[in-house]
Amino acid sequence: MTTEVVAQQGSARVAVQKFGTFLSGMIMPNIAAIIAWGIITAFFIPVGWTPNATIATMVGPILTYLLPSLIAYTGGKMVYDHRGGVVGAVATMGVILGTSDPTILGDRSGSTMFLGAMIMGPLTAWLMKKIDGIWAGKIAPGFEMLVDNFSAGILAAIMAIASLFLLAPVMLVIMGALGAGVGFLIAQGLLPLASILIEPAKVFFLNNAINHGVLTPLGIEMAKTTGKSVLFLLEANPGPGLGILLAYSFFGKGNAKASAPGAAIIHFLGGIHEIYFPFVLMRPILILAMIAGGMTGVFVNVAFNVGLRAPAAPGSILAVYAQTAPDSFLGVTISWIAAAAVTLVIGGILLRLGKDRDDDLVGATAEMEAMKGKKSSVSGLLTAGVPAGVIKTIVFACDAGMGSSAMGASVLRNKIKNAGIEGITVVNKAVANLDGTADLVITQSQLTDRAKQKAPEAIHVSVDNFMNSPKYDEVVEMVSAQAADKS
Repeated sequence: MTTEVVAQQGSARVAVQKFGTFLSGMIMPNIAAIIAWGIITAFFIPVGWTPNATIATMVGPILTYLLPSLIAYTGGKMVYDHRGGVVGAVATMGVILGTSDPTILGDRSGSTMFLGAMIMGPLTAWLMKKIDGIWAGKIAPGFEMLVDNFSAGILAAIMAIASLFLLAPVMLVIMGALGAGVGFLIAQGLLPLASILIEPAKVFFLNNAINHGVLTPLGIEMAKTTGKSVLFLLEANPGPGLGILLAYSFFGKGNAKASAPGAAIIHFLGGIHEIYFPFVLMRPILILAMIAGGMTGVFVNVAFNVGLRAPAAPGSILAVYAQTAPDSFLGVTISWIAAAAVTLVIGGILLRLGKDRDDDLVGATAEMEAMKGKKSSVSGLLTAGVPAGVIKTIVFACDAGMGSSAMGASVLRNKIKNAGIEGITVVNKAVANLDGTADLVITQSQLTDRAKQKAPEAIHVSVDNFMNSPKYDEVVEMVSAQAADKS
């Protein structure tokens, strides 16, 4: 394979990851609001656990108006700060009303406009940014606020009207088609086939994009009419990941075998699915076990007609049960157990077939560097010497900036503390939120290219496992040498 082809593949992967992260980035900051809606729905609607007609009046407006507006604001802010968020939220009101009020565009069943908000929020913010650029630096002193406010207000009004009459009819057709497609897959028993796409995509760090960028909007649309949705479980089911980690616990070797039990607890109870991705990437054939386990879980969910009332975030079994519909606890329980069992059996067989290979995470990392024909960036710095004062801020960056990166930051923070080193800040962020202030950025290898684009001046370190990487000791040695040079 030529260098050009490899570069193109890497570029395409980065582009897909960036787009997926952008979609999920509009949803994830608002997960708390979606969970709040799910709690109110679970308790207070007529078929809820503690029905209350007065409190239940909030369910519809939150779903129809508040959540899409929050998503639109978040998407607009991602493109053009607070100004973009405001105009994006206003513009989205058109598509919200056009798809929720049958008196406006005809007697059609309304749709929750998560997808419409994910279009109008960023689009309007992007237009605002371009318009502001036209007269940037050309406005007479004293008139800046007047021009800024009126230009934003006029654009927001125009885009709201456009989204009402142009986007809303299109979104009604799209949502109808997507809903019909999902209904067809469920009716024909074909929904388990979705695991063929979902499970491999998860391992390549597209899990948040799939779950929150695609499945959450469709799932909420379904939950609005049925009170629950199986779509919330397609990606969030912790069974397949648990099965992989149990397979390594029983049949693995070396450091991978030793690390897998702890990783299983963090994955299953903490909901940090990214923790098992490196285990699969060490043995890519294990993706077959993931697919089989995922399909098993979906099959059970469909067979038992189960669903969650709202997304389970993070994907912890505790969060899953917290959002499980009252009639779905048995099916959900059988689902994750069956998914884990199937993945464990197939994964164990595949691991045993490859018994001559050493499942050592440290060794795998060294082997990967040897295959690349180069040492890690940290090793190179250690042998070359480190300028005094160069490392003050270390950032762990992952796709969402929460679970796995927080875990890695905690591990390294403790190592630095135990080494008696002071003055080093270790934090975690989403890759998309890297702002150039980091001196050293640590990412999982699949995300390093994106991190370099966001923070080109930083030192970049790639690891395969945030829980246990040999490169952490190299980083500690590097900052220790730095501290020694200062003293």
